[in-house]
Amino acid sequence: MPFFQSIAVFLSDRKSGLKSMLFILVALLSLNTLRGQQTDVVDFLSVKALIVPFSDEKKIQGAYTATFKILEETDSIYLDAVDIKLLESFEEDIQISVRDKKWVLRSDFQVGKTYTISFRYEAAPKQTLYFVEDQIWTQGQGKYTSHWLPSIDDMNDKMEFDLTINSQKNKTVIANGALVSKIELDTVTSWQFNMKNAMSSYLAALAIGDFEKKNIQSNSGIPIALYYQAIDSNKVEPTYRYTKEIFDFLETEIGVPYPWQNYKQVPVRDFLYAGMENTTSTFFSEAFVVDSIGFSDRNYVNVNAHELAHQWFGNLVTETDGTHHWLHEGFASYYALLAEKELFGGDYYYWKLLQTAEQLKVFSNEGKGESLLNPKASSLTFYEKGTWALHVLNELIGEETFRIAVKNYLNKHAFKNVTTEDFISEVRAATAVDITDWEADWLDQSAFQETQAFRSLMKSEFVQNYFAIKQLNLKPIVEKKEVFMGSMEIFSNDFIGQEIVYQLANESISETLEIYKKAFESENMYVRQAIALSLQPIPKELQIHFESLLDDPSYVTKEAALYSLWIHFPKKQTTYLSALEEVVGFQDKNVRLLWLTLALVTPGYKMSEKLNIQNELKSYTSPEYSFEVRERAFGYIQELGLYDELVLKNLVNAVIHHNWRFRKYARTVLENAIEIPQYKGMLVANFDNFTEAERHYLNSIITK
Repeated sequence: MPFFQSIAVFLSDRKSGLKSMLFILVALLSLNTLRGQQTDVVDFLSVKALIVPFSDEKKIQGAYTATFKILEETDSIYLDAVDIKLLESFEEDIQISVRDKKWVLRSDFQVGKTYTISFRYEAAPKQTLYFVEDQIWTQGQGKYTSHWLPSIDDMNDKMEFDLTINSQKNKTVIANGALVSKIELDTVTSWQFNMKNAMSSYLAALAIGDFEKKNIQSNSGIPIALYYQAIDSNKVEPTYRYTKEIFDFLETEIGVPYPWQNYKQVPVRDFLYAGMENTTSTFFSEAFVVDSIGFSDRNYVNVNAHELAHQWFGNLVTETDGTHHWLHEGFASYYALLAEKELFGGDYYYWKLLQTAEQLKVFSNEGKGESLLNPKASSLTFYEKGTWALHVLNELIGEETFRIAVKNYLNKHAFKNVTTEDFISEVRAATAVDITDWEADWLDQSAFQETQAFRSLMKSEFVQNYFAIKQLNLKPIVEKKEVFMGSMEIFSNDFIGQEIVYQLANESISETLEIYKKAFESENMYVRQAIALSLQPIPKELQIHFESLLDDPSYVTKEAALYSLWIHFPKKQTTYLSALEEVVGFQDKNVRLLWLTLALVTPGYKMSEKLNIQNELKSYTSPEYSFEVRERAFGYIQELGLYDELVLKNLVNAVIHHNWRFRKYARTVLENAIEIPQYKGMLVANFDNFTEAERHYLNSIITK
């Protein structure tokens, strides 16, 4: 009870409460830690922090205790703290001063002695911690956690992070480690998390929102929490489909038990990337929240497996610097592909390798090839060339030897930092095969080894068959028609069937009509989708076949089919619109937004509802919706010229969005809009109603 009462006191008064809570943390939380990797001067051992967010002000206040050990004689060390305000320090023997986005800690530090420093702070982060509508989440990839939590940006100093986070009572909090207490108070809830092992600062994370969860468990007994919003309860199964299978497969294939206490997955609004492998807590874009139809086109499986693989490759063993970044991304991508091979088969595995080989070949032939050890290499290099390097190595030394090398590498360097040589040493120790050429070709060379890749691919019977069809591409239809009409089985393979359809696109319909009918009748969803995306114009002879695409279990197919049919058969526009009136599509509302647009411009259709339809389309530009929805809505509104004061207000809001891709898109749209005097006048007239940041950007383009 004293602990509960102390927290109540803390909540009653922000300033005095933070100080009180700080001392409670120092007194009651154990400081026993697993030491992180040593640096030359200091080894930070643990961070224990209380985080209190204030959504209206988009800021946080924190109480913080850091424990560290001095390794060499020094009178100063530092914490990275970008634009973080120090409110109060409680260690008289350690002075803190701010310099170059760091807090410099000065004292007569003694070698071998362990110190503790405690303080209060405040931050209004411009990045890394985001307040997005009703959610708060962090994204600290690389070295950015120091924008909201004083820490060490250097990956080489690992420490244990134990976070306590206060939230509104109706919110759910997720953070690294195990939830050890959840204390309900008058107006807020205090969530306390504990990590058992050390990690790099960039992997510290928190998320707050209106989440519910489904609990499952791995075969090895690891608790797995699958988070979702209540509105998406019917999407939990398709979104997280195969999660347990992926987890169990990776534990078995890697050969090292999952190294953390538990595992959580959280879809968040307006995320910056596909996913992020925070230790024990993967955050991912809510764009991957899908229903059973959406799963066929856009599922979470690859990202799911990739981020989970990072819990070993990146989190358990961490690169010393960017030169070895492929040890994170190449390994995570490779093991994600192995998981997909387990789920979807060998054809899928080789198809993905083939696709990335073609990308890497083009990249290399254009003179853009990069060494895997280039710290400034592109994602294509780190992810896909890294995958290829491991695939070729596996073939070279054998699967069992490869597994032994990886297992030894992870066990030897667990909770430490690694270089490429650390991995290579374990490979050499596990095999008598000379890997010198492999190192030169796949690690050092900037050029992609396309000949080796081709030889590897041709070990697959599927690739052999695919190439046989691919080579027909330049032949006239009369010379390959017999092959395409040979048997229905030719369309049973998703990838070969799609290739055939795409080869028909520029041929005479009189020569291809029967092949198209056969492709339609195959009932292969991906083959039919290829027709929806490529058949232009739609011949009258295939109208009925094409109309059947509106019923396919694919939102990509539905969207493409609706637009093509609406264009080519105007007399049936209302029929097509009525068929998909209730369909929303993916998280970005792709089908619904197209439907609204076409409904507005279709003569005579729902005339009494036109205003409501228009208002619905405009409403999707609001910050209430994710940037994926807003971007699609702005695109259609720009095409239709439907700007009004509300839409322009939402557009100006979008130009300062934290997601740089959406922000860049919105700025282009706004710059086009102000070329029209009417819209520019609206913006000028409402200038004072925009926020300071919005006015700053608006002023910069209006005055050009």
